[in-house]
This record gives sequence, structure tokens and C-alpha cells, in this order.
Amino acid sequence: MSIIIHRKISSSELQFSDSVHPLLQKIYKQRSIFAATELELGLKNLLTPETFKGMDDAVTLLVRALKEQQRVLIVADFDADGATSCVLAINVLKQFGLKSVEYIVPNRFEYGYGLTPEIVRVGKSLKPDLIITVDNGISSVEGVEVANSLGINVLITDHHIAPDILPAAQAVVNPNQLGCDFPSKCIAGVGVIFYLMLALRSRLRNDGWFKKSNTREPNLADQLDLVALGTIADVVALDRNNRILVYEGIKRIKAGKTRPGIDALLKVSRRDARRLKTSDLGFSLAPRLNAAGRLEDMSTGIECLLTNSENDAYHLALQLDAINQDRKQIELDMREQAFQSLEHLVIEKDNLPAALCLFDERWHQGVVGIVASRVKDKFHRPVIAFAQVDVDGSEEVELKGSARSIQGFHVRDALDAVATQNPGLINKFGGHAMAAGLSLARDNFDSFSRAFNSHAKKMLNEDQLRSVVLSDGPLEPEWLTLETANVIESGGPWGQEFEEPLFDGRFNLIEQRRLSGNHLKMVLSPKQDAQRVLDAIAFNVSEEDWPSEKVTEIEIVYRIDANEFRGTETLQLKVEQIIAAF
Repeated sequence: MSIIIHRKISSSELQFSDSVHPLLQKIYKQRSIFAATELELGLKNLLTPETFKGMDDAVTLLVRALKEQQRVLIVADFDADGATSCVLAINVLKQFGLKSVEYIVPNRFEYGYGLTPEIVRVGKSLKPDLIITVDNGISSVEGVEVANSLGINVLITDHHIAPDILPAAQAVVNPNQLGCDFPSKCIAGVGVIFYLMLALRSRLRNDGWFKKSNTREPNLADQLDLVALGTIADVVALDRNNRILVYEGIKRIKAGKTRPGIDALLKVSRRDARRLKTSDLGFSLAPRLNAAGRLEDMSTGIECLLTNSENDAYHLALQLDAINQDRKQIELDMREQAFQSLEHLVIEKDNLPAALCLFDERWHQGVVGIVASRVKDKFHRPVIAFAQVDVDGSEEVELKGSARSIQGFHVRDALDAVATQNPGLINKFGGHAMAAGLSLARDNFDSFSRAFNSHAKKMLNEDQLRSVVLSDGPLEPEWLTLETANVIESGGPWGQEFEEPLFDGRFNLIEQRRLSGNHLKMVLSPKQDAQRVLDAIAFNVSEEDWPSEKVTEIEIVYRIDANEFRGTETLQLKVEQIIAAF
């Protein structure tokens, strides 16, 4: 797939103080920053909870639960955002004085996603007075109906796009429900429950709860390590508010003010807390948590984050690491199978369909989302990968699909359009603009594939289907230094829609060698300064994309990174794309 580089242009005339590095000034002007004050982080700049629709009702439910010492059941999603949300809710409610707080995280293979009727019936055995959903529930109309019929109150906290008909819960807190004025629509599920706890603490403080109950008022900043991890793991857009949450959480982890579970995950990931980056949360800690939910049961991840024992946390982190190794092997096998099934498309690059739907009977339900993402990256098309599951008590075979999209194609809305135009074709669906999930009957796969591709063809033009890399431009050779790498790192936190700077340039290729895992280690020098020798690495490079031994020059897109080895930091270029070889 040919790659086109588009260089970002300055979108503002912002004026910065002289203390801001000139390179950072240029980078910030190429981001969605409309005032220099947006770069001022710190908790004093955090949005307040008052504009959340449903917040007062939610707080009232929780105050009643505390005063009456009700039994509360947390129902969590089975990903890292759900796990961190669950742990945060349990920790804080207990600190407020609630004695009975338990949790259930649905096994995705038995119960599927969200507060289903089945999960409510399972939870009934714990005799809850109140169910709190975290990072799910906004579409759980049937589950809430069952809870209401059993006399169980439901408080929904979620951040996913709300359907037209909301569940009849006693309270709903979701910035993406109609009529909610909370400005940060991209907040993660863990951020939503954090705000609910902030609002609850404020009400309890005003009511004199902490004095009356002889309870020490907790510092909720202690939960920001969880908020940072869940926010980065869920790949939500880093608007200013999310950047504050992540910045403050990372700052606490770096200072050693984190829980044993996160510390243990850092250790098994071989990451130094003192040098923690957002990428460490996203690419080292989050996959180990998510692997539990993908292959087994997210309760292992939740228990790792809940425990106060360093020894227990480390053993649980080792379990999560082992599960993640299994996930990697399963993913590798599935990815190879997916690419083999698409070999004919590689030959016909100019005649690719607008969207790709893939299915293999051997595929694992928990890993299809990662495979869809890998195929999407290679072909720059919306992709849905399906796995086969048996329906309990029936001979029917159902397919569970995970979708990943490209900019300009809202995949959840696309599924809505396909379902509306083809009644009965899709059993269930939900999700975001860039990722979604669905289920359909096995016999409907071919019909769905045609309908989904037809919709994508109508919605996407040729330019949108071309793979474009947005670069911050070339980097002057004198800025290719370790100091610059540290300056850029300090300018974050970087993440979704506040992307870590990406540069492009032409380099002399002095040396290249293959490392294990299809990684390519290189020694480069800038064309404008051949005496400046630089280490570079490209991860997971397909053999077809490797430069031949005869190549002496390459054009690349890269990030600059401070690489630590045996206590020494050196500059390293992290090559994201090899555009051309000469």
C-alpha cells in the first residue's frame, strides 16, 4: 500500500512565552490548541462535575446507599478502562465508609458485553440493593428492566454513544447522552466514575458525613494513577481535560505514589516508573490487563489493581504477563491467516473494496479486534474481523465481530445504517466512531459483508481510502539530539488527537540488521549532516518492506526517543514508516 506524507501546517497564531522551546512552539501550533493557556495543566484547571446530566440523581442514590449501608454491586466492562473504573469505584466507596461493595465483570464468552439480563440474574445471588455499571450500561435496556423487576436500583456510568432509547435506570451519568453539558465528550469510563466520586465527596462534605461517621475524608488525587492508565488504555482523545488527568496520574506514578498493582505491572513490563511515558501505559501495561479480558477473565486484572499486598500484586502481574504472551501467539497466528486470505488483494491493490469483512472458524473471539486493527493499518480500510461462537441452548451458530475504522468513517453509525436498511441482518451492535462490536447469524455473513462494503463505498472517496501519514515536517539535524527527545517528552502527555510529534526526512542508510520478531535495527545519518550518526529501529517490519542490501538511502517517518540501556540514555529514532528506498 503506497503511503503519502502530508505535512501539518500551523493552524494558529498563538504566542508563547520564551520558556517554551521553539520546536515545541511549532508542534503546538500544529495541534488543536486555540489558546496558550490550554497547555497549562494541573488540577486547578480541571473541569468540575456540575455540568454532568444526571449527576445529582446519581449522588443522591449513593448518599442513600452509604447512610443505609446498602449492598452495592459494580458491573464492569472487560477491558482496561473497565478494570480501572471498577477498582476506583470500589476503593473510593469503601473509603467513604460503604462496607459491602462487590463486583462482577462479565466473561465475554458467556455473557457478552454490558449489563445483560443474564448478568443481572447472576448478580442477584449477591443480593445487591444497587448496581453501578462502569464503562458500560448505556445500551442495556433489557438488563435494567430485569433489575427493576427484581427491585434492584441501577446507576449507569458510561461514556459510549447513547442510543435513542435509554435504559430506565434510576440515574445515568454519561457525557454523551442527549442534554449533557459536560464539555469533555471524549472522557473515558474511568474518568466518568472519577467525576462521580468527586461529586459524591462534595455532597458528603457539605452534609458533614465525614465528621458524623468518623471517616477520614480521602484525597481523590490518589486515584489518578488509575485514571491515567484507563484513559490511555481506551485510546480516547486527549483534550485538555484528559491531558490534565493523564499528566497528574503519570506525575504520581513517577513519584512512587501508585498502588502495588501498577508498580508490579511496571516491573514485569521492565519499565522504570521514574521515566514513565504515556506510551508505556498504552503499549506495556494496558495490553497485559486487556489480555485477561480477551482470553480469560478480567477479574485477574482487577484483583491485581485492588490488592494492597506487593507480593500478591507481583504474582498476579506475572499471571497477566503470561496470559499476554499467549495472546501474542494467538494474535500472530490469526494475523498470518488473515493476510494469507487477503493475498489476492495485495496483487490487485488498485481494485481494493472500500471495506473488508473477514471470518475464519479458527479465530479467537477475544483477539479479533486486534486482527482487525492490524489489517486496517495495512490496507487503510474499515475492517471487521469475526469469530464463531455457539449460542447457549441452541444449534444456532453466531458470529461476533470487532470493527476498526479509518478517519472519516464513523463505524458505529455505519452499522446503524446497515441495520436500518437491512432489518434482521445484525443481531446487536454498538461502539464508537473508530471501533465497534456486533453480532450476527453465521448465515448472514455474506449478505452483511456486501451491505457493509456497499455502504462504505458510498461514504468514502478515493482520497479517504489512501493511506496518508501526517508529519510535523523535517527536523533540522542540529535538533536530532537526546536533549530534544527529552524536551518533546516533557511537552506531553501525547496521545490520541494530541499526537506525539512525527517527523519525516531522508537519511543515509549506513547499516541494517534484523532482530528477533521482525524488528529492523539501523544506523543512519541525515543527508544534510553525514557526520551525525544515529541509531534507529523499526518494529514489526514485513519482509516485503525491508530495504535491500543495495540500498544506501531511505526516506522515513519517525519519532525521536530517549532510549535507556543499562542506565545510560541515548537518542534513538523510532521508525514508523519506511516510505522509499534508493
